Amino acid sequence: MAAAPEALLEQALALSPADRAKLASGLLASLEEDQVDEDEVERLWSEETKRRMTMLTSGEAQVVTWEHVSERIDGLRASSAAE
Repeated sequence: MAAAPEALLEQALALSPADRAKLASGLLASLEEDQVDEDEVERLWSEETKRRMTMLTSGEAQVVTWEHVSERIDGLRASSAAE
């Protein structure tokens, strides 16, 4: 019988950082192989693109420049640092 995930995690955490990285990479790759359907990903991105275009053309959403976003982030950082 396979070991419980908690026991496997405990064993994995005892590994060196390099071995943990190799194990994590292998686990992530196995998930990608099992779950990625490129046609489905393409279909979902196409739907999302259409949804976003509809929001832009209807005025529900607006384009924001990187400069505006950057200034907003800087302002948020400054206010959180002041707290």
